[in-house]
Amino acid sequence: MSHLVIGARGAQGGAVARRLTADGHRVRGLTRRGAGSVPGVEWVSGDLADADSLRAAFKDVTHASVTLPLVYDDALLDRYTRNLIEGASSAADLRLLVLNITTRLPAVPTSVAPFETRREAAEAVLASGLPTVVLRPPLYLENLCGPWVAPALVRDGVLGYPVPEDLPIAWLGHDDLAAFTAAALARPDLAGTAIDVGGAEAVTGPVLAAAFTEVLGRPVRFASRPVDAFEAGLAEAFGPEAAAAIAGSYRWMAGPGAAGLYAAADPVLDVRPTPLRAWIAGRPWRDLADPGRSLEG
Repeated sequence: MSHLVIGARGAQGGAVARRLTADGHRVRGLTRRGAGSVPGVEWVSGDLADADSLRAAFKDVTHASVTLPLVYDDALLDRYTRNLIEGASSAADLRLLVLNITTRLPAVPTSVAPFETRREAAEAVLASGLPTVVLRPPLYLENLCGPWVAPALVRDGVLGYPVPEDLPIAWLGHDDLAAFTAAALARPDLAGTAIDVGGAEAVTGPVLAAAFTEVLGRPVRFASRPVDAFEAGLAEAFGPEAAAAIAGSYRWMAGPGAAGLYAAADPVLDVRPTPLRAWIAGRPWRDLADPGRSLEG
């Protein structure tokens, strides 16, 4: 078997590539700009914008993992999706494709680009006839390690994130996303389905802060951060257009439609996510802010 990982240079796709190589699979990683850092991966040049490179990347591939990029322009993502379908359809031996759309989806359509562009991509791939499993994760725990969250958490004991404090979220780590992906790739019987994946438990903001308090040994409180301030931080990392789109999804979360959307995972995949406190204990929080004022000492 040969596994293609599209997005293998990114945080999510990189975790998938590491998991698949650790499981003993042959892994090919698609890259636009040179080899990535995951050992054991065969790196090939390509891009979702280039249909020819996708056809070449899918040659002799039996399984594929695809992570949609942070693109929220409807026409551009539609082009990427059509190219993906064309490339995957050219693989004579493709048994299963797992598509990570990077978000849960509201039950009814919205005007929010991060939801609706992903909904359209998932529907198109599922309708293409390709053997596909769609994964819909909640929010990623690694978001809490970003420069717009971690410094205040470490220095001041304030866990600031732009979600309502009473919204339960089954936060998911990248390594657990990789475990769900690997499990889905081994389940051809699930082709044609979409699955909600997530962490071990859905927790509110104060419960999340209490877990940090217990692990770090210092008081941590949750604060629902203004979305505008969060968007400004995202813009520095991802650019203003992507930041504005992402911020729109967080504004939507403050409304009634978000109730239940980020709850615990569908149990169809036999994966036991990392317990929340174990995930926190495994992060290098001292390195995420000024060590002289670190919450850990």
